[in-house]
Amino acid sequence: MICGLSLFVLWGVAAPPGPATARGFLLVANKGDHTLGIIDPEQGRQIATVAETGVTAHEVAASPDGRFAFTPIYGNSGVGAPGTDGRTMDVIDLASRGVVATVDFGRPVRPHCAVFGPKDGLLYVSTELTNSIDVIDPHTHKIVASIPTGQPESHMLAISHDGKRAYTSNVHAGTVSAVDLVARKVIAVIPVSAHAQRMALSVDDRWAFTADQTKPQLVVIETATNKVKNWIPLSKLAYGTAPTLDGKWLLVTLPDAGQVAVVDLNSMKVVRTVEVPKSPQEILVRPDNQVAYVSCHESRKVAAIDLHTWKTKIIDAGPMADGLAWASLR
Repeated sequence: MICGLSLFVLWGVAAPPGPATARGFLLVANKGDHTLGIIDPEQGRQIATVAETGVTAHEVAASPDGRFAFTPIYGNSGVGAPGTDGRTMDVIDLASRGVVATVDFGRPVRPHCAVFGPKDGLLYVSTELTNSIDVIDPHTHKIVASIPTGQPESHMLAISHDGKRAYTSNVHAGTVSAVDLVARKVIAVIPVSAHAQRMALSVDDRWAFTADQTKPQLVVIETATNKVKNWIPLSKLAYGTAPTLDGKWLLVTLPDAGQVAVVDLNSMKVVRTVEVPKSPQEILVRPDNQVAYVSCHESRKVAAIDLHTWKTKIIDAGPMADGLAWASLR
């Protein structure tokens, strides 16, 4: 493993000051020009892009050692619409800034959301057209298992902190699948709406959240029972969600409002909103819990929200900025 300072020197960037600062780079899937953007948060700018081998990646995952990015090539359409039906995933070396390997799923699957298992180090990827989650060895780039979700259009994926449970949002089925990752089987299918989007889990794994796309509300699922427990009313339709790492807040993008709503997880109510550029999509909370990054799809921007002051700085990104990941440097 390359230490954080060595990799910063390799990339020609000064190491950030102070032990409290998270060392790493923000990765962003720029759908509009089919690139992976690499943002230096200290400089506050995108310092490089890497061309993908297909059209196009919506999401990105960074390896735990911060050396590689994995970008599933979804295709040229939206969920449920006809398109090119991707079947591969790029493996990008972040130091050399190039694609070094390709994962081939063997057939068109529309691979979308990639998440590293927190305990086993395997990479879990939602594969929409096969109603499943494919499991990939990130070292050999081979598929080692495929886990059914029991539902079509399994689009987004969240994994519990013990690595035993996964939840998928199944977009036009309007359901959430609860999946036992150890037994590799579905344990519940939870109806939530006619149309759902995105997934997040609270830091204690007690709650799963998904955004209702028919009404301005957030669905709260109790993971102990796998049943809908609550509905959080919002001012506009929600999209991406992410909890802060202290467990206090849930951040929710409101694309039509150009805002991020802040939900108090004790009261399950919105307590403030933060203005961001047009069409916010995905939220990533930095590992030090100091900043939340928000990709802003129609703005070519990423908003960096200070989680203490709630003030925002704007970073230029690529066109149709969407999926985010944090590549830690150690």
